[in-house]
Amino acid sequence: VGISYQACMRKTTLFDFHRDQGGKMVEFAGWSMPVQYKDSHIHSHMHTRQHCSIFDVSHMLQSKVHGRDRVKFIESMIVGDIAELKDNQGTLTLFTNDKGGINDDLIVTKTDQGYLYVVSNAGCADKDSANMKARLAKFKAEGHDVELEFLEECLIAVQGPSMAKVLQPGLTDDLSKLTFMTSTLATVFGIQGCRVTRCGYTGEDGVEISVPKSGVVALTERLLANSEVKLAGLGARDSLRLEAGLCLYGNDIDETTTPVEATLVWTIGKRRRQAKDFPGAEIIVPQIKAKTTRKRVGLVSTGPPVRQHTPILSPEGKVIGEVTSGCPSPCLKQNIAMGYVDVAYAKNGTPIQVEVRKKAVKAVVTKMPFVPTNYYSGH
Repeated sequence: VGISYQACMRKTTLFDFHRDQGGKMVEFAGWSMPVQYKDSHIHSHMHTRQHCSIFDVSHMLQSKVHGRDRVKFIESMIVGDIAELKDNQGTLTLFTNDKGGINDDLIVTKTDQGYLYVVSNAGCADKDSANMKARLAKFKAEGHDVELEFLEECLIAVQGPSMAKVLQPGLTDDLSKLTFMTSTLATVFGIQGCRVTRCGYTGEDGVEISVPKSGVVALTERLLANSEVKLAGLGARDSLRLEAGLCLYGNDIDETTTPVEATLVWTIGKRRRQAKDFPGAEIIVPQIKAKTTRKRVGLVSTGPPVRQHTPILSPEGKVIGEVTSGCPSPCLKQNIAMGYVDVAYAKNGTPIQVEVRKKAVKAVVTKMPFVPTNYYSGH
C-alpha cells in the first residue's frame, strides 16, 4: 500500500535532493514534502529565527496573467486593489466567493514586464486554476484582452535574518533596494531567469525565488555551501508562520470564513469597498461596519499543547469557539494558537479557557503576531 500511496503523490524537482539530505517525507496537499531533516523541528525553527533556512515551496501554484485587461481580470476574483500597486510591488489578497467566504489567499505582484505574477496555495491549486480558467473564458467572450499562463518553475523560500548576507554575493541587484513585498528578475549565483520576491511565511526577512527546474538543485546546493544556511521542512514552516500570526488556508481561513471574521479587512482595497465589485462584496462590505458574531484571535496558554479543533471556553465553561491552529512556540516556550471566538471574548487580554483532553486549561486572548516580525522595509 505504501508504494502505491507514494506513487500517486506529486513530487517537486527537489524530491531526490530532500531524501539525500535526510528529509523525512510526508503527504501535504497531494505532494510528497519534507516535514523535517536530520535536525529537530525546534532546532530548525530557531535556526530560521537566528540564521537562515531554505524551504522548498515548489508545490505552490505560480501563474502569470498577461494582456491589456490583466488587472481588471484578476480584480474580478479578489478583494485587493492591484491597479494602485507600483511596478514590481505585490500584495497579499484573497479570492472570495459569492457567499463572502475565502476561496484562497494569494500574492499578486504587478511586474514591469507586462504581466501579473500570482502565487497561490498548493491545496487549492485545482480549485484556483479551474476558477481562473472559467473566469478567463467569460472575460474573453466579453472581448477582453487577457491570457493566463501556469508556470512550471520551482519556488524556494530563503528565510531568516542572514538571508541578505547569504544571497547578495550571488546577485548583481542591490538587495537593500528590494523592500518587503517587491520583486525583481535576476540571475542568482549564475542561474538565469529567476524571479526574486522579498516575502515569506516566517515573519523573518526573506525572499522567495522562482527558479527554472534545471537550475534549482544547483542553486540550493550553492546556498547550502554557506554555513549560515540549512534546509527546513513543513514542521518548522508551520510553527514559524503561527508565531508570526499568519493564516494557513484550510485551517484558519476557508470558504466558510469571511475576510472580516478572519481579521483580514486590511486586504480589501478602499476603492474596492466603495465599488463593491468583488465576489461576495454585498455580504463582506456591510460586515466591516456592522461587525461579525465571531472573530479570529490569538491565544496563549500553558500546560498541554493546544491543537486544531480544540474547543475554546468562556471562564464559566461555555463553548465560545474553536482553535484552528496551535503548537508549542519554540521562541516563547508557551502554547500559542489561533481560532475563532464569539466577538464578546475577542478583546486582547480576555481570560478564557481551552478544553484539552476533557480538562479546561486557562488561556488568554493575545495580540498577534506572537513574535515580532522582522520584514525589511528599507534602511
